[in-house]
Amino acid sequence: MTDDATAHKAITLLIVDDHPVVRDGLRGMFESAPGFRVLGEASNGIEAVERAAALDPDVILMDLRMPGGGGVEAIARLTRRSARAKVLVLTTYDTDSDTLPAIEAGATGYLLKDAPRDELFTAVRAAAEGRTVLSPAVASRLVSAVRSPQAPGNEPLSAREREVLALVAKGTSNREIARVLFISEATVKTHLTHLYAKLGVKDRAAAVAVAYDRGILG
Repeated sequence: MTDDATAHKAITLLIVDDHPVVRDGLRGMFESAPGFRVLGEASNGIEAVERAAALDPDVILMDLRMPGGGGVEAIARLTRRSARAKVLVLTTYDTDSDTLPAIEAGATGYLLKDAPRDELFTAVRAAAEGRTVLSPAVASRLVSAVRSPQAPGNEPLSAREREVLALVAKGTSNREIARVLFISEATVKTHLTHLYAKLGVKDRAAAVAVAYDRGILG
């Protein structure tokens, strides 16, 4: 009975990496820790999308550069399909050419493979709750990338824009934000457009990163 209850509450995972040794290591790590259950593995992005549809995991640990289908393309396809799973990128690459496309495609978080075990566990739990997770190096790079001399200064957000931003930071969809705030989805999109302009960003993840950097989100 207790085991069933624990299994029911466990965060389910799909591990995506083209290296079998990496997949085996991650599987062993998560299966040895309480609160996690690995549903399956995939060796490339195309297989990841198929396995995600079949297994419906809570979180997908996604590598980026894989023969036969990269991670960014897979993340974009999962986003277009409105997949329930949150994608947490786990890779060795932290360049702008890797980080920004993955976040823009819809990744909930981005960690490097040298992250400590406990940090990875914490990140997966946060991702499962819809919270944006970025390694310090990636967060710094992302904030730098979205800043520009032409970006607006410190134009304050309205109270409603702050409410929308706080919900975005929790991974809430536009439809859910509309329901929580009793407004239309079109109005949510308008608020997002305005707060993006004020923060000098182009997408949800960048807005959250800059908001934390500026202390708008505590």
